[in-house]
Amino acid sequence: MSTPVSSTTPHAPAPPASAPIGATLNRLVRRLHFYAGVLIAPFLLVAAVTGALYAVAPSAEQVIYRAQLHTDSSGPAKSVAEQVRAAQAARPDLTLNAVWPATDPGDTTRVLFDDPSLGESTRLAVFIDPSTLRSLGELPSYGSAGALPVRTWLDRLHRDLHLGEPGRLYSELAASWLWLVALGGVALWVMQIRKRRRATGSGSLLRGVGGTRGRARTVNRHGVIGVWIAVVLLFISATGLTWSTYAGEHVGDLRSALSWTTPTVDASLTGAPATAGGDHAGHTMPATGSGPTVDAVAGIDGALGIARANGVDGAVEVIPPSDDATAFTVAQRRVPWRASTSSIAVDPSRDAVVDLNRFADWPLAAKLSAWGVELHMGLMFGLLNQLLLLAVMVALSIAIVLGYRSWWQRRARTARVGSAPARGALRDLPVPLSAAILVGAAAVGWFIPLLGWPLLVFLVVDTVAGSVRSRPAS
Repeated sequence: MSTPVSSTTPHAPAPPASAPIGATLNRLVRRLHFYAGVLIAPFLLVAAVTGALYAVAPSAEQVIYRAQLHTDSSGPAKSVAEQVRAAQAARPDLTLNAVWPATDPGDTTRVLFDDPSLGESTRLAVFIDPSTLRSLGELPSYGSAGALPVRTWLDRLHRDLHLGEPGRLYSELAASWLWLVALGGVALWVMQIRKRRRATGSGSLLRGVGGTRGRARTVNRHGVIGVWIAVVLLFISATGLTWSTYAGEHVGDLRSALSWTTPTVDASLTGAPATAGGDHAGHTMPATGSGPTVDAVAGIDGALGIARANGVDGAVEVIPPSDDATAFTVAQRRVPWRASTSSIAVDPSRDAVVDLNRFADWPLAAKLSAWGVELHMGLMFGLLNQLLLLAVMVALSIAIVLGYRSWWQRRARTARVGSAPARGALRDLPVPLSAAILVGAAAVGWFIPLLGWPLLVFLVVDTVAGSVRSRPAS
């Protein structure tokens, strides 16, 4: 006779239900954001402080070097050639490199010379009063933007802390992680506000949650500031990486492969010139390769006239011929409220246009790159651009300090060092998704090494450490 099975016989316990993928990803992002905040935020804070100083450097330069950049003299301006000869008389020992003719009344003309005693990409600028031809001083002028000593010093402080190539790793590390920290913070803030709305019906992404105190208030302010400046931070990260050592090289290779490089003007006098436009139309001769038949300095005013007739006007840089096979180059400089940087090669001895590089004909990617550089440097919209960058850098600094304060407040509440969010999120995700995240980190590591490789190492080590600690003791 068989024994009946009792209905009260206990069943084996059901396996614990796995957390939703969204919640698990939230844990992963939270842990990454925490560690990036603790370990990377110091580099971001240094970049923000130095970036805030550099943001206002172009306007500060106008005040600091007013005696060289501006003049109170009145009267008609002499020809640009006469101004250049005045500068050459002041520095007969140096070779003429380029000229920045005065644009508005009260501006000086900047005559640039090659000076072997100066550093790389630095020329000596002699400032000439257009009316009196008097030299108003000499200063080193750095790069195509013509940064004077104070702006150059702040530029290098922001770029490499005056440590040279090794110092550039700090700024590349900051730029590499900035976008990930910003996006991660925005994602966490969105999820927190959504949770708050479901629970209480209140909360705003841009205004936060009212009535909070203690650590909740600190986190609230940290999140609101982060959301307000997130878009600008992404832009600063993307444009900053183009100047970096490792990621910048990959950006350059990508632009070359996609034909997104910036077009340049051909100043060689080996081919037939185009016909000059405007008032100079119909007065051209075929180029023979023998170069200008007039003195280079004497031809500067003619080169400027042809350039202006063809729309290359305003604030420009004139580069005289380096030899008999080279034409004058006239290129628009980066100045506030002008999006175009067209350039032209001309041969004033024949009243001819050798080559014309119009900004309107550039590929869209090249235009975006040029605009991005100008915005990042605070040049495109002048003081307004600089004040926006200054405000964002100050806001980023405050957000970083608030992040550390929230960590400290957690420590004060628990009477220990603030604990990190729980690990194990990557291990708890489906295997295909975990593998995709690791492969993605490796791919990012190839393009942005100072982000992808540390990220991959963190994910692997964190997952392995979590697995070891969670293994039951035998």
